[in-house]
This record gives sequence, structure tokens and C-alpha cells, in this order.
Amino acid sequence: MTGRLDPTRTGAPDPGSAGRAGPAADVGRWFSTGAQTASVGAPDSPNAPSPNAPRTHARDHPWGPADPSLYGRLSTPEEVLGALDVLRGGPVTVLTGAGLSTESGLPDYRGPRAVPRTPMTYQEFVRSDLSRRRYWARSTVGWTQFGAARPNRGHRLLAALAAPLEIRGVITQNVDRLHEEAGSNPVVDLHGRLDVVRCLDCDATVSRDSLHSRLLGMNPDIAARLEDLARDAAQAPDGDAEVDRTSRFRYPPCALCGGMLKPDVVFFGESARREMVADAFALLERSRALLVLGSSLTVMSGLRFARQALADGKPVVIVNDGPTRADDRATVRVHGRVGDVLGAWALELGVRDHPGRHRSR
Repeated sequence: MTGRLDPTRTGAPDPGSAGRAGPAADVGRWFSTGAQTASVGAPDSPNAPSPNAPRTHARDHPWGPADPSLYGRLSTPEEVLGALDVLRGGPVTVLTGAGLSTESGLPDYRGPRAVPRTPMTYQEFVRSDLSRRRYWARSTVGWTQFGAARPNRGHRLLAALAAPLEIRGVITQNVDRLHEEAGSNPVVDLHGRLDVVRCLDCDATVSRDSLHSRLLGMNPDIAARLEDLARDAAQAPDGDAEVDRTSRFRYPPCALCGGMLKPDVVFFGESARREMVADAFALLERSRALLVLGSSLTVMSGLRFARQALADGKPVVIVNDGPTRADDRATVRVHGRVGDVLGAWALELGVRDHPGRHRSR
């Protein structure tokens, strides 16, 4: 699941991202499993297991809220500036997770306010028509809201700190493209991009906006109620109870070859694209230090970069609100919200927010 986003917690939206009609869609819910008893076989297949058959894929425990007592700790100003001293004299590679996007209205997976969910696997998506219907129905309802998310102060400050910290590049586990919009460059989208859809057969890509128009045209009943459904999905306890009943939702095949379309992001049970991993390790190799921002490093796709940096004798600075899997080995561990810590560093270095870029999607 592209939901390998490594979060801290959801907080109030950043003032710089104001102007939305409401909170951005919870992308994690789009990737929830097709049904509590969904099988991996296509439901209309002659050999499909019964609806009550047990799952045939191993699952991690469902994502959900963590112990609130593990969050909210703040490092002292001296500790915050001490971490900056470790990073001075770069070059630095930055690894980010969902904790950097929560203040843009994008919920996380493991913070104390996270909504419990069991992630859909790649195998479930490709083998189950019901799961694909569920995914595309949910994402159609949430796409407009998700696309309205804007970079927050943390994204902009990170871009502004690129020169004084000699940041070689950003490796992100997020799929929202907010780093690019804020002005960071280069950015390695380790888990892909949600604004791109890829054909699993011919490898052709199409923009999510373009597919969104096709999905609305194929499902006029959803199109007619889109605003109401989006509002209900944002307010309902499970985020999308109304959409869950859309079992007849239609989705198109690839326009070029008739193959299966899938969001160009990493699902559970799927590996990141090799070229992305290679680019990420290349950035780390050319850097003297690794800075981890807003990631709990729970999944190996992010943790491996921290382990590699430590194995190479490079300092690792972690900034996160809540525990991470590398806390016991980090060179410096800073507790607090990413935007606040980056703000303190920017103030120390005399740096202002980056103006960002014009939105292109």
C-alpha cells in the first residue's frame, strides 16, 4: 500500500494551507481492504471462494491510533539547535514521512488520532474486481479534496533550508507531491505518485485528473452526489460508509491496451520501483548526513536508509513527534513537530519560507 506513509499525528491545518473547503481526503482509507472477508479471487469467478472464506494473504496489524502518552514530548531549544550543529557543513539527504503532511490536512496512520484500518495488498487489488471497485469508488469521492492539499510551513521551510544545509535531495515516503510544489529539488518519490495512474500491462501512464473525469462519466450517480458523498466521507466514523455500498461502481481499462490500471503508488505486498530505490541510495551516498523528518521508520522501505547511513558512519538526525524504530541508534533525536523544529533552524540561520511553485496539477 502506498499507505507506507510513516506519520506522527494529525494536527490543525497550517495557516499557509488555508482556503480549502474542508480537510483533505484520508487517502489511507482508499487503500483499506476490499471487505472484512474479501478473498483474493475475483468475486465473479467460478472458482471464487465463498464470501466468508478466511483471508489468504498475511497481514500486518491494522493501522490505528498509538498510545497518546508517546506523543507530545518536546526537546529543549538547546537540543534543537544541537541537532542543527550536527547537520552544518553538509551535504545532507532528507528522508520524510507522513508527519510532514499532517498539517496540510492529510491524516496519518499511526498517530494517536489515526483511524484503525487494514491495508489492501497489491495481490488483493490485482486479483479482486470487488477490491478494485472499492478502491476507485473511494478515491473518486476523495480525489478533489486530496488534490486541494497544499504545502504547509514544514514543506516550505525544508525547501528554504536546502542551500544553507547543503541538502542534496529529499527522499519521501509520501505520495502527495507537496515537496515538489513547495520547491524542494530533487525529490525521490520512493512510494510513487498518487497523481499518476499506470497500466500494469503496457506500463503507460495517465494523469489521475484525466482518469477522474472518465470515472465520473462512467458513474453519473456518483458524479451527481459527489459533494455530498465527500462531505459524508470526511465526517463518518469510518470515513466512507456510503461509498462502501457502491458495489456497482465502474472503472475503465487502459485506453491503449485494455490492461489493468492502478495508481502509481506502492501497495503492501509490492516493491518500490528499482529506479526510485537506486536514486534514493545515490543521494545518500553523496551525503555526509541523513535527516529524518516526520517518519516513524516503521516500515523497512524507510528504515533501510537510516541503517545504511549508520553503517557508513554517517550521523542520523531524527525529528518526529512520537517514537521511531531508530530512536536507540540515532545520532541526535529531536522530539516535536517538524514545522516547529525547522522553524527554529530557519530562525537561527536567518532563512525565510520558500515561496514554493505554481501548482501544475
